[in-house]
Amino acid sequence: MAEAGEDSPHLDEREQKQAADRAAPGPLVIHEIVRAEGEAELERHTSGLVWSGLAAGLSIGFSFVAQSYLMSGLPDTSWRRLVAAFGYSLGFLIVVLGRQQLFTETTLTALIPTLTRRDMKSLVATLRVWSIVLAMNLLGTYIFAFIAAQKGVFEPEAYAAMVTLSGKLVALPFWQCAIRACGAGWLIGLMVWLLPASGSARPLVIILLTYVVAMCEFPHIIAGSVEASFAVFSGHAPVGAYFVKFLLPTLAGNVFGGTALAAVFNHAPIAGELRELGSST
Repeated sequence: MAEAGEDSPHLDEREQKQAADRAAPGPLVIHEIVRAEGEAELERHTSGLVWSGLAAGLSIGFSFVAQSYLMSGLPDTSWRRLVAAFGYSLGFLIVVLGRQQLFTETTLTALIPTLTRRDMKSLVATLRVWSIVLAMNLLGTYIFAFIAAQKGVFEPEAYAAMVTLSGKLVALPFWQCAIRACGAGWLIGLMVWLLPASGSARPLVIILLTYVVAMCEFPHIIAGSVEASFAVFSGHAPVGAYFVKFLLPTLAGNVFGGTALAAVFNHAPIAGELRELGSST
């Protein structure tokens, strides 16, 4: 297929190259970028995954703080939640632009090499990355939430907003939480596919998609873990509620949403082309 502007009779050679350079990358190009990122994750040393995963778990806590401060500073109206939801994007901006290892991103990127090669070695490597990143992300959220739960660390109004946000999260029924969590996994997975073609608009893509996650109250296994564990550390929820009403349903929903997006809507449509290209090399 000709590149954009390649056959245009209205452009000279230099202008044709400019048009081609500005063209959006095709699905195979985006797939290759995501696959290459996944390969790098699978080959990453354990210590690198540990520290990057811990950093992401700590950094994502600023989503909770920013959202709480916005909520505490706005009047109690029907639109307060819609504005405060923008604070949720802060932690994701830090993590994604800072190239820290976040589980819901890794769910998709680390899976693409396995879907491409379809061998047991790749599957084991994917499970290794998932388990390390998830464990360290969660550890980071526990540390952040424990500190945030101490009286006097944040302003009383912000602390009260934190209690409100965290209480809503652990109050969801199991299946409602799981189904909503599919939406978070889906949107974060979609973000992974949009970023390679976003260029200078990367921050805007991150803000818009994570804003929708917050606005719709889709539970996210890492960002939500800061809120849910805060409820436990502050004495507003039992430990069992964290595991049964948040961790298990949210993890299941996020993983299903992310992997379904990768397998069905992004990898599967070009799987035939990839096999043809592989057989021809």
